[in-house]
Amino acid sequence: MKLNFWKTIKSEASVWRVGLIPGLAVTTTVVLARLTGLLQVWELQAFDTFLRLRPPEPIDERIVIISIDDQDIQQVGRYPIPDRDLAALVKKIQTYQPVAIGLDLVRDVPYEPGHADLVAVYRSSKNLIGVEQSVPSEEGTTFKAPPELPAEQVGFADVVVDPIDYRQRRILLGTPNAQNEFRFSLAIRLAERYLARKHLPLDNGIDDLQAMRFGIAELPRFQPNTGSYVGEDAGGVQTLLNVRSGLHPFRILSFRQMMAGRIDPDWIRDRIVLVGVRARSAKDEVTSDATPTARAGLVYGVDMHAHATSQIVSAALDGRPLIQVWSDGWEYLWIIGWGLIGISLGAWRRSVWKSLGLLILISAGLMAGCYLLLLAGWWVPVVPALLVLLLNGAGPAAIAIYHYEQDLRNRLKERQLVIERTFNTIHNGPLQTLAGMLKDAEIKDLPNLMDLHHLNQELRAVYEMMRQEGINQGNRLHVNATLHVDFQAPLHEILHEVYRNTMERDFPGFKTIKFTVVKFEPLNTRRLNLEQKQRLCQFLEEALCNVGRHASNVTRLNVICTQEGKQQVIRVADNGSSNPQLIFNQPPGKAASGFGTQQAKKLAKMLGGKFRRYPNDPQGTVCELTWSATRFWFW
Repeated sequence: MKLNFWKTIKSEASVWRVGLIPGLAVTTTVVLARLTGLLQVWELQAFDTFLRLRPPEPIDERIVIISIDDQDIQQVGRYPIPDRDLAALVKKIQTYQPVAIGLDLVRDVPYEPGHADLVAVYRSSKNLIGVEQSVPSEEGTTFKAPPELPAEQVGFADVVVDPIDYRQRRILLGTPNAQNEFRFSLAIRLAERYLARKHLPLDNGIDDLQAMRFGIAELPRFQPNTGSYVGEDAGGVQTLLNVRSGLHPFRILSFRQMMAGRIDPDWIRDRIVLVGVRARSAKDEVTSDATPTARAGLVYGVDMHAHATSQIVSAALDGRPLIQVWSDGWEYLWIIGWGLIGISLGAWRRSVWKSLGLLILISAGLMAGCYLLLLAGWWVPVVPALLVLLLNGAGPAAIAIYHYEQDLRNRLKERQLVIERTFNTIHNGPLQTLAGMLKDAEIKDLPNLMDLHHLNQELRAVYEMMRQEGINQGNRLHVNATLHVDFQAPLHEILHEVYRNTMERDFPGFKTIKFTVVKFEPLNTRRLNLEQKQRLCQFLEEALCNVGRHASNVTRLNVICTQEGKQQVIRVADNGSSNPQLIFNQPPGKAASGFGTQQAKKLAKMLGGKFRRYPNDPQGTVCELTWSATRFWFW
């Protein structure tokens, strides 16, 4: 027992040793690919997909968007809309007593008529936040906020996009401007106004002193290697954008709807109001694949400012998750761990298809786990982990399938060679002797001439059957030299064909039969393979041939193939007299070990069933094979 244990350990160790080195090489390659950023675009796409597939969240009632759309622009007659109309809009909003109003509109120069009215609104509205551009664009241009607004009523509208695909996945919370003055974003300014009323002031972080915090909600600061990013620009204070899911994240009111007063005052009272352009002609859009509201990947800029503001306020008041990542060390341990799981699957010496099925289940579990972690606010590496799992797990399985197919082809070739050699041996020996006997029998006109002809035909037919079976492996079921059926047909139909074919043979026992009771009903063959079907057919053929060869004075034959309770049965019963030593191909003196009996017992063992041969009442013999209809045993 102890020797077998150590032998098993040594065998398993040898399997692991063969698979460990290539598995570690694959894992190392994937880790290096991630370190150099080769997997970055795939990981970012997976990140967007998981965010987009989240369950819809309820509308954030704290934020309202006042939209200036194409119909509004047509109604006003020009774009940008004049200062007079904008001033009237702000005054209208103020009558509903919002907490803060964010103007996501460029207003660095007057748009007459009505500029004086707008300046008066700026000076009288202490809850109004204007926008500026803090970081110069690629062309080196910027725009400033209206000079009438003090610094604490200005937030920048700069957008950070990923250079690899120009998608927005981060928000810039604060940054120094060209004059080295630290400025805050529009989202921070709006959230600061709203949360101040909840006694949650803006403060420095606790875990990270350079981060921003409202109460216990500390906004995780984006780093150059955060998540799947590699050497990304992390200038200023940035955080990952956790957009609100669902098709209707915010209430949206139109400019004309506001001016007509067709609103519920409670929609705006004590809320954050964002005013911005949502017109396709204005092209104030950013690209994002993370929100289901995107139109061909495009999201209006004012909507993204609403998402950023909602993210901050919801984290502080509702505990809504902010997106965080593990440290680099934990992320790479995670990837290596999944690589080891893949290696262990590759070394699991079971059925190739079972291994692949288990690999698919584990891969699905990995993706589901990463998705659930993202719902909780943790972005973990899914693409590199899935890659090392599949490469290490599926690689050996694919190689095993290739070797299996090659081995099957080689075995078929070897089998054909054996068949050819066997037939040549028979042809040069017994068939030549038989040919001489046939010639003598024809000359002397012996009475057994036809029997010798039949024997010659049967021997040659056996060779042809074996040759065709080797050529058409897996397509046809070869029952005997003259019967070939489609193995995909129902088993009871195949068995009935075997019965019909066998009963046509010229056996003396068949000539006296007057009554035949035949019953072929569907059998459960869900887990029967081709070999087992073939052996069942040969069992029925052998049982019928025994009646034809060895039974005398048979007048009644019962052939049953059906399901009885939880057992499936093939039963052949006759009422003739016979020599028990010759039944089922048993030579005299070996009644318990004849070839036919041995094959029937092997088949019964293969199916987990039972073979019996017993006397029929009042006369005759019953050959019976039974096996479970619900459970099979395999060699």
